[in-house]
Amino acid sequence: MSNLGDIALNLLLPATVLLHLFCSPYTKVEESFNIQATHDILETGVPLLNTTEVLKANFDHVAFPGSVPRTFVGALILAGISRPFTWFLTSPDQVQLLVRAILGLANAGALWFLKTAVDTAYGRTAGRWYVLLQASQFHVMYYASRTLPNMFAFFLTTIAARNLIMVKAVAWKQDRSSKRRRLALYMLTLAGVIFRSEVAILLAAETGYLLLQRRISITKEIIPAGIAGVVLGLAATVAVDSFFWQQFPLWPEWVGFYYNTILGKSSDWGTNPFHFYFANALPRLLLNPMNYLVCIPSALSIQTSVDILLPQVLFVAVYSLLPHKEWRFIIYAIPTFTAVAAGGAGWFWTRREKTIKYRLCSLLLVISTIASFVVSFGLLYISSLNYPGGEALRRLHEIAPKGPARVYMDNLACQTGVTQFGQVRSNWDYDKTEDEEKLLDPMFWQQFDYVLAERPERIIGAWQPIETVTSFAGISLRPGDEDDILPVPAVFGGAGKALQRTYYDLALATRKRFTKGYWPSIRMEPRIFILQREPPPAEQRQTPLKAA
Repeated sequence: MSNLGDIALNLLLPATVLLHLFCSPYTKVEESFNIQATHDILETGVPLLNTTEVLKANFDHVAFPGSVPRTFVGALILAGISRPFTWFLTSPDQVQLLVRAILGLANAGALWFLKTAVDTAYGRTAGRWYVLLQASQFHVMYYASRTLPNMFAFFLTTIAARNLIMVKAVAWKQDRSSKRRRLALYMLTLAGVIFRSEVAILLAAETGYLLLQRRISITKEIIPAGIAGVVLGLAATVAVDSFFWQQFPLWPEWVGFYYNTILGKSSDWGTNPFHFYFANALPRLLLNPMNYLVCIPSALSIQTSVDILLPQVLFVAVYSLLPHKEWRFIIYAIPTFTAVAAGGAGWFWTRREKTIKYRLCSLLLVISTIASFVVSFGLLYISSLNYPGGEALRRLHEIAPKGPARVYMDNLACQTGVTQFGQVRSNWDYDKTEDEEKLLDPMFWQQFDYVLAERPERIIGAWQPIETVTSFAGISLRPGDEDDILPVPAVFGGAGKALQRTYYDLALATRKRFTKGYWPSIRMEPRIFILQREPPPAEQRQTPLKAA
């Protein structure tokens, strides 16, 4: 492949991350703490004077603290990096894109950095396949720019994975290998202390395996890396979070670990059987079936692949013992699984002219990778239809007059896209009260001009719906009246509408002439109703006094 081709391939990872970001710009409730915290720091700064009063008046986490405190470290870093660029942007929603783009590009950079280790371990052909396999995975690309705590940790764990692959692929007694081992353990320790406590399991698995292989020194590598990671990690999180939460000393990840694991509160969110990660989550995250059915088993024929992958498998197995399971808890292992799969893909590809077996595997690899990209972009399209709250607030800004107004946004709206970055009108008051007692008070609703509501019948007073925002509800093969053949999110603008019209014409003609009405279409359902206060009847309006 030419140098130009390599450059284009290397740009595929950041380009794919940005594509997912711009096609699906809104956020959901799992990401809300960090995106709101970043907004508040950018808007208010770090309040060194009258701290308690400023935090109470301007920071979202004071009014909506959540079940456990979360760290501000990631939000503080994002706000600091974003600050110089905000001067070139004209609206808060553009700043949200900027903030997420910085996180996404950082994670894309970490993935590209890991690709250089694949080049070393398996050859440059495998490195190219790594980029293709990784870019075609929906979940990693889609969530790389999303402000989940896991994706802050993901940057550190991916850098650690790169160094561990390098260590296991070259002579382990070199001084450079010793530095890489220390750096990897240090990064994993930082990620576990600050962002996600489950990374401690991955740290233990990697450290234990290196000890078992007698490839690491306890006194020269494990202890220095562990002490540095714990001391610096605790210093950062305790100092930052004690300040923002006004509790001292506060270590959010310990509080979260105690609440979710020791007290077992995570089970309140649902449980899954032991095999969930292996039978469900890993295949979904890797996406391409050639990864786990052919490429990884083939790569495991060499010891380097076993050394790289076994600690990651152990991490997933140990974490499977906990009853509450989510795919994002093991996403740190996906780049390493993909790296080993790329080793197998490179093996087949470089030998494709030798035997029919290698030729067939190479052909299947190409077809399955193309299919994975198609599926990934299809999932991106569907996911972009799942943010009715963000879309409803955007539509309200389009249709409402520009004068002062008060708007109430209910729980579903706030969970599906509403953030403070989206509250773009400075002369509007935005409210997201959750207190049920207040919501049952008729006087509470008298203050609002507009409401974004999932259930309009619960809104007290005289209101008229001015628009309904829908979201994805499934796929139909024989469209009905309630289905939309190709709904286009507003983010696509005029180009999206033009594409929609072209596709409509093709689909309708095909249904009529060839398929007897059958055609895949998107089923949408009403989710958020935009309500406007009805003006009082004419006879109830006050007549202005005439001058004497």
